[in-house]
Amino acid sequence: MALKKGQEVELDIIDAAFKGKGLAKVDGLAVFVPNTTPGDKVKARIIKKKKKHREAKLLEILEPSPHRIQPKCRHASVCGGCSWQHIPYKKQLEYKTQQVRDHMSRIGHLDDSIVKTGVGAEKEFYYRNKMEYSISSRRWLTEEEIQRDEYVDDSAFAAGLHAPGRFDKILNLKECHLQVPESFEILDFIRNYCIKNGITPYDTFEDSGFLRHIMIRNSYHTDDFMVNLVTYKDDQDIMKKMSEALLKEFPFITTVINNVNDTKSPTAVGRFQHVLHGPGFIVDKIGEFTFKIHPNAFFQTNTAQAETLYEIARNYAGLKDGDIVYDLYCGVGTLSLFMSKPAKHVLGIELVDVAVKNAKFNAEENGVKNVSFIKGDMKDVFTQEVVDEYGAPNVLITDPPRAGMHPDVVKRLCELKVPKIVYVSCNSSTMARDLKELNSVYEIEEVQPVDMFPQTYHIEAVAKLKLRN
Repeated sequence: MALKKGQEVELDIIDAAFKGKGLAKVDGLAVFVPNTTPGDKVKARIIKKKKKHREAKLLEILEPSPHRIQPKCRHASVCGGCSWQHIPYKKQLEYKTQQVRDHMSRIGHLDDSIVKTGVGAEKEFYYRNKMEYSISSRRWLTEEEIQRDEYVDDSAFAAGLHAPGRFDKILNLKECHLQVPESFEILDFIRNYCIKNGITPYDTFEDSGFLRHIMIRNSYHTDDFMVNLVTYKDDQDIMKKMSEALLKEFPFITTVINNVNDTKSPTAVGRFQHVLHGPGFIVDKIGEFTFKIHPNAFFQTNTAQAETLYEIARNYAGLKDGDIVYDLYCGVGTLSLFMSKPAKHVLGIELVDVAVKNAKFNAEENGVKNVSFIKGDMKDVFTQEVVDEYGAPNVLITDPPRAGMHPDVVKRLCELKVPKIVYVSCNSSTMARDLKELNSVYEIEEVQPVDMFPQTYHIEAVAKLKLRN
């Protein structure tokens, strides 16, 4: 069967695969179908024809999998935020663990028995400490509206998340279960307030309107609650009234900020900001360390699971008095600080200038004296001169971006022969690629998947490496 674009086919979903899509096979050819689960029998339409696979759109579930459940949220099938709500959480963990095992064996050429069962999150919902909602004058239509014969107006004050693959269309949320319930209540209140008071949504194409984003952060360990309103124009009269209305309705909000992004850039980071209420930041903790989180600062999205991930990394490091630790891709220094006891010294290396400044600030705020941070590209900064200045590391932590480590960094690690490496990853496929190269010098002892994002296909992993004799 050739499986041409536009063709409708019946498929048996046999596995969970690429980006959480269901996998079917037709005459040995892989077909990927979103919103399906292993065990489903479905009717689907081929929408993309690739050399070695096909991508299809789910049309109908003919026979549901015994593992399929009813999603908690009405938007689950069209929203990109929770693509696995139709799968029980226990099964999600199984699929994620298998995904890491597959990457280790297929890409890393490693024995997949080194991969332990994934560590699940205590909270399956309401686990995020930050949600960034977008505002638009262009609403994403439902499947029912798209199929109607008559014209359906898509102009509205839409507040929610981007429809998958669309920069211009916003899924107008009626519920969301990723952050604490108060988060959606605040979104809904602001949407209704703006409609009632004639405050316009931003229009990407017209480059006009007022409100662009609503970013909400809450602390896991304290009662702090932040609302950051990102606007296209700087109008403090409007913002003062909106802030007062917000605080009257939600008195638990501890700080309100107005970021002004008067550029065409779609980012929620303003060119400048006004603090309308409170200190302009919230305070949270990871382990014993306290962090002031400003509206545009990076902080781990799932605080509870970040602590679990860091504990695993610290256990793998097996730190002892006198150890020198290097933390590559250290970001704002959260993991560097977590590793600071009982190490003699921790050196964090990071490319982003503002992250280095935040890392130094975090160390100072926590009174940690045995941590240093330097700025630069890992492949350029990670040199013999740095080793001569700070000492040769006994333990090296690396937590690279999704693309993994640069080949020059991997080569340098093989040359340095650090006794122990702990590799933290948000992408097990690039981790497996890097571990394949490191395997000639280091023994890959163990890989521990950690689920930071329930209801999605994303999975973190921590690998424990030991220098070969």
